Amino acid sequence: MNVSAASLNDSGAVDAAAVAVEGAATAAASDPTRWLPPGSAALGSGTNGSLELSSQLPASSPGLLLSAINPWDVMLCVSGTVIAGENALVVAIISSTPALRTPMFVLVGSLATADLLAGCGLILNFVFQYVIPSETVSLLTVGFLVSSFTASVSSLLAITVDRYLSLYNALTYYSERTLLCVHLMLAVTWGVSLCLGLLPVLGWNCLADRASCSVVRPLTRSHVALLSTSFFVVFAIMLHLYARICKVVCRHAHQIALQQHFLAPPHYVATRKGVSTLAIVLGTFGASWLPFAIYCVVGNHEYPSVYTYATLLPATYNSMINPIIYAYRNQEIQRSMWLLFCGCFQSKVHFRSRSPSDV
Repeated sequence: MNVSAASLNDSGAVDAAAVAVEGAATAAASDPTRWLPPGSAALGSGTNGSLELSSQLPASSPGLLLSAINPWDVMLCVSGTVIAGENALVVAIISSTPALRTPMFVLVGSLATADLLAGCGLILNFVFQYVIPSETVSLLTVGFLVSSFTASVSSLLAITVDRYLSLYNALTYYSERTLLCVHLMLAVTWGVSLCLGLLPVLGWNCLADRASCSVVRPLTRSHVALLSTSFFVVFAIMLHLYARICKVVCRHAHQIALQQHFLAPPHYVATRKGVSTLAIVLGTFGASWLPFAIYCVVGNHEYPSVYTYATLLPATYNSMINPIIYAYRNQEIQRSMWLLFCGCFQSKVHFRSRSPSDV
């Protein structure tokens, strides 16, 4: 009797094991990612859906970790590194040169600071995404990036306004009133940027409701629509102001031509250079940010994340080009750069003081 009972128990255990194996096979067939590591499941689901700023990666296998790293994230990190290096040099030059305290250079320093923070934000986003993945870090990172890029775009608008005022108020431009106006613009710029960056941290995010996510998680569609609309307004104002600046430049050239009965070659070259520089400034800004801003409005969180990466990466290039357009082309910054790296440099060329209207 004991032997028979033992045999019966063994046969029952075998049947139970067979049922368990069959159930596991059925579950694996219905959910292929059920038994994959967390990083593999996240990687497999990344082909569709919004761009996520946090991921769950396995910490035990370095090879699997490397294979799970998104190449787009690597390119964003490299872009952030270049941006941080370029703009850190501009900030160091302006902060270490007492002569560069005019309103124009104060605004250029604000732009370089914003781009420097944006570059550091891209690096931190990469590090936190693959080393310390968490929802709290994700919110802090995206808030930091929103504030930095908003400050960058707003600083570009402030520089445009400053150039416009330097042409229409040339006689009173270097007064204390202008410096006060510049400081007021900077206070508004950074205040608004900080508020927009704090919105996700304070609760305006889609962590609790994934259906409300935008193409960039954890930002909501309404938040991204607000940011895109603000960009369109800023771009329209810049376009209007630069069109008026172009009119002033052309009118001055026409007046010189009437006085001299013809347009002298130097004035013609200067006018053409000014107009081409305006086209480069607006063209670079629009080509960098317009695709991403438009996609944020028309895109959906269910779209493939590659579309978000493909439009976001060129937007970061604007922060890479800004120091070249607004800083490194300036002769006074070039001289300060030489003095910073080589104190024995003695310039034999006279560097004239340039106003913001020298575009």
